[in-house]
Amino acid sequence: MTFRSTHRDAQVLKSGTAWSDTWQRCLAAAPEAFRDDRVLNLWNGIWQADGRPLPATSPVDGTPITGPPRLDADTARRAVRAALDQHRAWRHIPLPERSARVAAALDSLARHRELLALLLVWEIGKPWRLAQADVDRAVDGVRWYVDGIDAMIDGRAPLDGPVSNIASWNYPMSVLVHTMLAQALAGNAVIAKTPTDGGVACLTLACALAVREGLPLTLVSGSGGELSEPLVRAPEIGCVSFVGGRDTGAAVATAVADLGKRHILEQEGLNTWGIWNHSDWDALAALVPKLFDYGKQRCTAYPRFVVQRDLFDEFLAAYLPAVRTVRVGHPLAVAHPEDPFPDLDFGPLINAAKAKELADQVTEAVDRGAVPLYRGAEDAGRFLPGQDTDAYLHPITLLNPPPSSPLHHAEPFGPVDTIVLVDTEAELLAAMNASNGALVATLSTDDPATYERLAPQIRAFKTGRGKPRSRGDREELFGGFGASWRGAFVGGELLVRAVTQGPTDERPPGNFPSSHRVV
Repeated sequence: MTFRSTHRDAQVLKSGTAWSDTWQRCLAAAPEAFRDDRVLNLWNGIWQADGRPLPATSPVDGTPITGPPRLDADTARRAVRAALDQHRAWRHIPLPERSARVAAALDSLARHRELLALLLVWEIGKPWRLAQADVDRAVDGVRWYVDGIDAMIDGRAPLDGPVSNIASWNYPMSVLVHTMLAQALAGNAVIAKTPTDGGVACLTLACALAVREGLPLTLVSGSGGELSEPLVRAPEIGCVSFVGGRDTGAAVATAVADLGKRHILEQEGLNTWGIWNHSDWDALAALVPKLFDYGKQRCTAYPRFVVQRDLFDEFLAAYLPAVRTVRVGHPLAVAHPEDPFPDLDFGPLINAAKAKELADQVTEAVDRGAVPLYRGAEDAGRFLPGQDTDAYLHPITLLNPPPSSPLHHAEPFGPVDTIVLVDTEAELLAAMNASNGALVATLSTDDPATYERLAPQIRAFKTGRGKPRSRGDREELFGGFGASWRGAFVGGELLVRAVTQGPTDERPPGNFPSSHRVV
């Protein structure tokens, strides 16, 4: 879907933010990890010019950018064996020294905050405000672990092998880098695979800054099919941490179950927002634009509203004016080169293929009976003259997607809201539990007793009353119910417990085939 802006003020690229400028800053900041035309893989403690670099383009405007240098399986196996050697040395480093090295890495990340955020803009299309927040949450979150690690690690030991991380592209810093540094702080060497869809340069810079401080990190690129065996099934791996979709997650879950390997598998789920005997429409209207942050490309996004039929007219009266205020556009387009970064809710989706896939799903759902309630104006965004806009999709809202549509039962991972009407509490719960488990949910109801009665029956790890829930930071736990999560829960002290060994009879909180324990 291609569209052009008719914004009355001509837009230009903000001064100093071009991809060429950004790349030159990377070369200056970490020359050991970047070359003129590629990034390097990191293994055996060395930046290596191996792997086959893939061409890539930015979702922002189609600008050619640097793609991942994909390794083959044999090289990945060598990298895993080298990581085991690093792990055996690092696990014996005294905790005060590990803490000092991680703290120094955090200081370096903070000094390069602007460059890391700008890479997130170009590589995965995050607006400036959200890109900065992604970096800040990584740094601030790990500082919390550094401050409290003594008590968290007391009586515990690192794993027998390194932790292998396979993560999605949407939060390279606040999820992946945050997790990697916490795992290293706990005494483990850490392996990470760069996401195929974006973030390789940002992760490369972050790892380069951390490795300078002596942290035992490995960063490799490659296809999931090629690297799955060494990064998941290799006997050297002590734990597998995965963030992604259910199809890939199911394959990883099968592998770790066969091997009895420790694992943390965060998978997608359809997070829902229920409306039942509710009247505070002003509060809901104020939240709707915020729910479109980063185009709902987040694991805790709310793409489904389940609405009591008798309240549908009042719901629409609050929802529609609010969704019309959502701001979309090129994250670096400004009226004058020295203007501040634009304040947007979201920019492009991760790539043009995803935008087309969602647009096609919407068309198919409408053909099969869904009712389109809202379509964002395609000429309302802020864009550069003549720029490629194939990765952009404005907000869309559908009523009652048919059961045959993926939009009925799966997370769209894009700015498409669906609404389902219900008449009874039983229907409300069934619709809110449509995906057999979710990470978060919310129920808006005026009556506290109704919330207390219904909330435990919603199959989400976190349920809020009238407010959105998130992964949380610092001490807040995080996990999922049903098919949205497998293995150990994380967040707060549980993240450290998940990647360390405690008493031999310890049963970690998590979602396992034989048990489900929250605390």
